[in-house]
Amino acid sequence: MEVGQEKMKQVILGTAGHIDHGKTTLIKTLTGIDTDRLKEEKERGITIELGFAHMELPDGQVLGIVDVPGHEKFVKNMVAGVTGIDIVALIIAADEGVMPQTREHMEICQLLKVKQGLVILTKTDMVESDWLELVREDVSEFLSGTFLEEAPIVEVSSVTGDGIEELKQTLNTLVSNVTERGIGNFFRLPIDRVFIMKGFGTVVTGTTVSGQIQTGDDVTIYPQGIPSRIRGIQVHSHEANEVRAGLRTAINLQGVEKAQIQRGDIVATKDSLRPTHMVDVQLDLLTSAPRKLKNRAKARFHSGTAEIIGTVVLLDVEELQPGESCLAQIRLDQPTTVLPQDRFVLRSYSPVRAIGGGEILNALPLKKKRFSKTAISELNILKGGDPKAIIEQTIRGGRFQGIEHRALPFLTNVSKKQLDDILKPLQAQKKVVLYDKERGSFIHAEFLQKAREEVLQTLTRYHQEFPLKTGLQKEELRSRTIGSRNQKLFNNLINQLSREGSVVQEKESLRLKEHTVTLGQDQEAARKKIGEIYLKGGLQPPYFKELKDQFAGNTGTEVLQVMVKDGLLIKVKEDLYFHSDAIEALKERLTSFLKDNEEIDTPKFKEMTGASRKYTIPLIEYFDKSQLTVRVGDARVLRKK
Repeated sequence: MEVGQEKMKQVILGTAGHIDHGKTTLIKTLTGIDTDRLKEEKERGITIELGFAHMELPDGQVLGIVDVPGHEKFVKNMVAGVTGIDIVALIIAADEGVMPQTREHMEICQLLKVKQGLVILTKTDMVESDWLELVREDVSEFLSGTFLEEAPIVEVSSVTGDGIEELKQTLNTLVSNVTERGIGNFFRLPIDRVFIMKGFGTVVTGTTVSGQIQTGDDVTIYPQGIPSRIRGIQVHSHEANEVRAGLRTAINLQGVEKAQIQRGDIVATKDSLRPTHMVDVQLDLLTSAPRKLKNRAKARFHSGTAEIIGTVVLLDVEELQPGESCLAQIRLDQPTTVLPQDRFVLRSYSPVRAIGGGEILNALPLKKKRFSKTAISELNILKGGDPKAIIEQTIRGGRFQGIEHRALPFLTNVSKKQLDDILKPLQAQKKVVLYDKERGSFIHAEFLQKAREEVLQTLTRYHQEFPLKTGLQKEELRSRTIGSRNQKLFNNLINQLSREGSVVQEKESLRLKEHTVTLGQDQEAARKKIGEIYLKGGLQPPYFKELKDQFAGNTGTEVLQVMVKDGLLIKVKEDLYFHSDAIEALKERLTSFLKDNEEIDTPKFKEMTGASRKYTIPLIEYFDKSQLTVRVGDARVLRKK
């Protein structure tokens, strides 16, 4: 049973080392597979592209192998090859020792947080024993302080076969001690090759870095967002129905042309990721970097199998010295797709060499200002790595728009189960609030409170500016309140404030509970004058536009609105108002007439009012609207209650 479990473990070995140190020859000796597949590679005798092989170890475990190029011109391919490996084999030729690409490959492995490996001294048949001893000392000094400091060192010759069996046993032991990698939240396969296979169509290869996928599953190719379906899967040249994290994989994609995709793209679970032109990162500059890194320096950003030119904006330092770390935002010339906690490598624009790398903190950020205390504080929370703090900060980062639940697995790189386990107590503690159940949108309590305060402050200012207006129209309040322009959030807030009694809603008008209209001395005089005019006017009052000039400024209009709100005046149509006493008296007469006569036509109603047609028609229509009467043909009858 234990052996079976071991066989289920998926382990990838990646080679690293200087050009012509025997990596490809060694792999052929171990596996029988020549990983140099390009004609140019055969002719030049160097590895240009990534090569792939596999071997069965003494205990039956199958080990996947990625052979990377050592030539300095192809280091970007080496970075792509290291993505997703579990063990690195640092290969050093005994006749040359530690060389420039040995150092650069080692630095890249450290930047990508490769944790386990071994050192293989090749070409031992080409040197004398005393020279080999010097190389051992040189290598030991080189490895001091690195993750390979205590790693096994195996000496081999691919020509004579010396050390090959010992190497297999050493690999067997290393593989058996490799911790099974977490499956991850989404299937992700960074593409390192794209080609056409006759009879099958487009095929891509890569190392599955997370998740699992099955034949027939729908996928999306990022960053373009191209939909596709898994037509077929191969693992180590054998057909498979599914694949999971840690396997070298070939996938036959359905409905995608070769020209649509390229190395650097990612095949992922359908609709799981988001493309971005920016990433927030923790950036470490190598001690060996040739110079300090200045703000807005151009650099080559490597993540997965992608290489993209970007501008490095230093957020918390003026400039970054070799051996130091900082927070940064890398603004990319082309889109990419990453997840928080992904590792990346930074290479200088020109001359090209590895200068640093680090960890993705925010995979979909907004543009940040340098030295912003808020931005730096938020990124330090993300850098801390605590899932609860990261989830809370991510929702806080949604500001007034909040964050939808379906986006959180991508934004936090936390599993859905762990996500829900953390969200429940955050909601119970009212640190985050589900304000839109339909979309599953959360807002942080900090921004909910800010939006609430904005609504109350906006109403307070409005009441101070327009003391005679009873309230502010709901939509106007929303448009004036920046934090509440989100319709669902605004409605949620108003409902909450109404339940509390802080805000009173009257139809579409909103006011603070304590707001009352109090008239000044001049306004009281205007109120008295308007009341007398309309009472005297009876059923033939003046239109208000004829009266406005009798009052200073906007006093007449403001007082009129207060009188309408208080029910002293009745608005029958635009600019036409009647005193409530006149309307009530007419209503009584009309009701009595209809009870006795059942119906009334317009001429009879005109005779009843004693008013001209310009008043009669609006009045009879008013009684229709107020549901006292209903029109039947050319006459009105009492509306049945």
